[in-house]
Amino acid sequence: MNKVIVIVGPTGVGKTKLSISLAKELNGEIINADSTQVYRALDIATAKVTKEEQEDIPHHLFDIKDIEEDYTVYDYQKDSRFKIEEILSKNKTPIMVGGTGLYIKASLYNYDFKEEQVKYNYEEFSNEELYDKLLSIDPNTTIHRNNRKRVERALSYYEINHKVLGDKDKSDRLIYDTIVIGLTLNREELYCIINKRVDIMIDNGLIEEAITLYQSNIRTKAVLTPIGYKELFEYFEGKKELEECIELIKQKSRRYAKRQYTWFNNQMNVKWFNVDIKNFNNTINEILEYIKNIK
Repeated sequence: MNKVIVIVGPTGVGKTKLSISLAKELNGEIINADSTQVYRALDIATAKVTKEEQEDIPHHLFDIKDIEEDYTVYDYQKDSRFKIEEILSKNKTPIMVGGTGLYIKASLYNYDFKEEQVKYNYEEFSNEELYDKLLSIDPNTTIHRNNRKRVERALSYYEINHKVLGDKDKSDRLIYDTIVIGLTLNREELYCIINKRVDIMIDNGLIEEAITLYQSNIRTKAVLTPIGYKELFEYFEGKKELEECIELIKQKSRRYAKRQYTWFNNQMNVKWFNVDIKNFNNTINEILEYIKNIK
C-alpha cells in the first residue's frame, strides 16, 4: 500500500492499539505525531507507547530529544518526511499516530518552513499589544486575541517568511497519498475514559515522574507543555491540594480533547469512526475494511 495512514483522536480512545493492529495487517511502521512524545523522560503524562505495547513493530520519532533541547515544527517536518520516505522505499506503510495537528499538517502538506535561525522573543508584550501587532499585518486573522501561543507563532511566521500565516493555509496541498482515520466516542463516554485514564496514570507513577521533573528545575517548553506535570508542581509547592491538582488535570484533558476535535474537523479531511468500547476488534475490522476498499 503506497499510502500514508494517519490516526488521530483524544487520549484513551485506542490510537495505540489500532496503530499496532494496522501495522501488522498492512506491513506498517509507526511514526510519532505527538509533540510531547519526542522527548525522553516524559512517559506517563504523555501516554507514550510502552515497549510491551509496541509488540516489536518499528516505532519512529519517540524519545529523540532531551527535555533541555528545543524541537520545532520545522525539525519535525524534516524528520517525519525522512521517515515517511524511508518506510515507503521499503514498500511498507507509514502510520502516523498522535494528536498534534500542526505537526501532522507540516509533515503531509506543502508547508514551506524556513529553518528558525532567529528566535523571536515576545515576553515584553502584553496579549493586547501582541494581538494589535498581528492585526497590523493580518487584519483578517481568525486567531483569538487570547490565544497567545498562536498569536506568537503567526508573528514569527511573518518575520521568517514575510507573508501572513493565513496565506499559507490557503495553499494547503497534500504531498502524500494520505488516509486520515479519527477515533471518536460520545462526549459522556469519552470524558469518563479520560477521567479514568488520569487515575490510571496516577497509579502508574505520574506523581513520581512529575517530582523528578520538578526537582530537576528544568522548565523548558518540553516540560511545561504536556498536561499533567505543571499542574502537579503546584501541589509540590504547597499551593494546592493533591486532589485539586488531579481534578485540574482531568478538566484540562477534557478541554484539550474538545479542542482537538474542533481543530481536525476544520483543518483536515478526517474519516471518523465511533469506537466500540465493548469490543474494540469490531472497530479495527471496520477501519481495515474501509482502508482496503480505498483505491
